[in-house]
Amino acid sequence: MSWQAVIVGMLPENLLLAGMVAIIVLEIAGGPRRAALPLAVLAVAAATLAALLLALAGAEGAPFPGQFSVTPPTLLAKAIVIGLALPVLLLSSDEFSGGEFHLLLLASLYGVCLLLSSDSFLTLFLGLEIMSLPVYALVLLAFRRPQSAEAALKYLVLSGAASATFLLGVSFLYGGTGSLGIEAFAVALEASEPMAVAAVALVVIAFFLKAAVVPFHTWAPDAYEGASIPVTAYMATVVKAGAVLALLRLFGTAPLSPRAIELLAILPLVSIVWGNLAAMRQPGFRRMIAYSSIAHAGYLFYAFLGAGAGRFQAVVFYVLAYGLTNLAAFASIPAAADDAARDRLDSLKGLFQREPYAALVLAMAMLSLAGIPPFPGFVAKFLVFKNVMAAGYTTYAVLGLVASYLGIYFYLRVVQYAFMSAPEAVPAPGTVGRAALAASVLCLAPVVLLTLFPGWVIALL
Repeated sequence: MSWQAVIVGMLPENLLLAGMVAIIVLEIAGGPRRAALPLAVLAVAAATLAALLLALAGAEGAPFPGQFSVTPPTLLAKAIVIGLALPVLLLSSDEFSGGEFHLLLLASLYGVCLLLSSDSFLTLFLGLEIMSLPVYALVLLAFRRPQSAEAALKYLVLSGAASATFLLGVSFLYGGTGSLGIEAFAVALEASEPMAVAAVALVVIAFFLKAAVVPFHTWAPDAYEGASIPVTAYMATVVKAGAVLALLRLFGTAPLSPRAIELLAILPLVSIVWGNLAAMRQPGFRRMIAYSSIAHAGYLFYAFLGAGAGRFQAVVFYVLAYGLTNLAAFASIPAAADDAARDRLDSLKGLFQREPYAALVLAMAMLSLAGIPPFPGFVAKFLVFKNVMAAGYTTYAVLGLVASYLGIYFYLRVVQYAFMSAPEAVPAPGTVGRAALAASVLCLAPVVLLTLFPGWVIALL
């Protein structure tokens, strides 16, 4: 191991770490609290650019052999996930004036990067905890509702249960294979011994808990509703992407055993159905997005049924399309002093008359999340179901496709409120802030690229 390999191979992580150190020094020195946001944006933008340039240059290596390695695909996945944090930081400018939010978010991003490059379950567990622990504090950081404490506690307890489940599965893997390398998971996938089957099931269930797959989803609606808009946006996009991409690293291109197929088909299918049905009844935007994210977690894990070579492409494109459109939707929500009133779907009535640009962006996001062409959400779902059918699971593909139509209703309801309903007179509607508009522009540009040139983007993956 050389210092050059560590610096280059871990350049995105090192830039995030430099941003954390700079914010801590700023806080200790008593500098202007508003300076934390530019520092965080600079660190995240630099880390995104570094990961993207290294991926395009074909960089690969193992700064810590057996524990941490990088390849062009993992670097590209890092660039996407880190880049999704930029709109979150812009959204936070109106709600967080100090450096606490930015420091915690950079720390969590560092954990996501570790997840994507882990070569052993030790590093994977470390990344999982570094990603999750700051989010517990983030849920409570902007304490705007009495439910925030309860939401943070539910998230803490169930995330702790996920960590315990993960460690139990890893102990079974170690007992059966004598190795803590992630390649032991692929070996267990093809094995039929009870210990190997239990190990795979426990590890997968742990990630189901992190990604809010039914029946391990109960924390998500309360946590999303109790957190502030930027934190909810971060949990719904970056944290979910980190959990899914980490499990994707474990599966790789390994073939699936019949038991793994059942686990990766039935529970995600139930998530798609239940998430879409439950979202129809929600009066609040964040709670609706929570159930929507449960459904989308089902689509993401459905992609694991596809052939090994196409899994990475389908999952990463879905993460990119889903993340950008979700963030664009959050950026379109008008500001308000009352957080509960701001969160109500009724507050979106007449949005087009008040904020035409925000309403158009919100409509684009909703139509994309619903999977309506030509928006990137349609291409993402098409990739998933195409790969599932190509792998020979036609029945599962048809059931998933039919279940996806359930979500169209509540997405179109948001569009109907924004364009076809009279504005509410009381309470007085707010406006979309400048930082939120900048965040929506930052999301809209790549969404247009994905809409017009999906084949070019897919070819890069």
